[in-house]
Amino acid sequence: MPANLTPEFEKAEQRYRQAKSDEEKLLALQEMLRTIPKHKGTEHMQADIKRRISQLRKAAAKKASSKGVDLFHVPRSGAGQVVLVGYPNAGKSSLLAAATNAPVKVADYPYTTALPVPGMWPYQDIQIQLVDTPPMTAQHVPPGLMGTVRNADIIAIVVDAADEPLEQAEGVLGILADRGLELLSIPRGQLDHDGRHQYSGLLVANKADAAAEANVSALRELYAPRLETLAVSCRTGAGLDGLVRRLWELLDIIRVYTKEPGKPPDMDRPYTLPAGATLEDLAREIHREVPEKMKFARIWGPGRHAGQRVHRAEVLRDRDVVEIHQ
Repeated sequence: MPANLTPEFEKAEQRYRQAKSDEEKLLALQEMLRTIPKHKGTEHMQADIKRRISQLRKAAAKKASSKGVDLFHVPRSGAGQVVLVGYPNAGKSSLLAAATNAPVKVADYPYTTALPVPGMWPYQDIQIQLVDTPPMTAQHVPPGLMGTVRNADIIAIVVDAADEPLEQAEGVLGILADRGLELLSIPRGQLDHDGRHQYSGLLVANKADAAAEANVSALRELYAPRLETLAVSCRTGAGLDGLVRRLWELLDIIRVYTKEPGKPPDMDRPYTLPAGATLEDLAREIHREVPEKMKFARIWGPGRHAGQRVHRAEVLRDRDVVEIHQ
């Protein structure tokens, strides 16, 4: 069967041949995998591209580990990790401080954040991890910063709504696009991971209390429906509740509570799982040996018969309570 390669694939293949760095090769290979026609005639080519992508990623990881501790790596914590990116003085540190009370330095002069700073934002009975990062511009991206960004579950572009927000948004989006990252305001589970580096994300128009409404409206009109714009004010707190609620929706996760037979459920520490997770996924999250030892389980939740027995393939819902019998 003929491959019938597209012009987009051939251009990406040419970029791969001309690439001078592993990062350029990786970006070109990912574009090749995205644009190659998916049929039986290209199966071997797809497998070869995936093999080369895997080799480059392993080489990059080995290179990074040989350099010692990565000061830009922030281990995930809580229900999900949201990385804040933006130009100098956009208000990333102010947002982190207002949302999480993390010990972060907030100042009116640029470049006060030299390394990523994490904080935990409480939402109902879970916490979402926010990560403040050093500023990026079209002229300079701190070495190591893109590793922090790529590790995120959600990327939030923070702009100063009172100071040329369109220029800031375009600048950051351009930096991400040059590195093969695409932002969409859709839940993580709906992203297309077929060779692409798509991320759930949104625009945060900070300092909205000091900005003209037209500035925020322009952002919304320009980027809708691909990218949402949420207006907030760290000084007054306006819009923060809506922002954390939307971050929860984009994380696309569910909370599941567990209970022991004959005892009340533990409603203070839910397990967080991707939407669509099954009872077996929960069992494995509790301990890797639980799926093998599990005899059956009972479940309580909205739209369920209280205490009904379910199969290990049962798809869980947000706020389900599960009792596992071993």
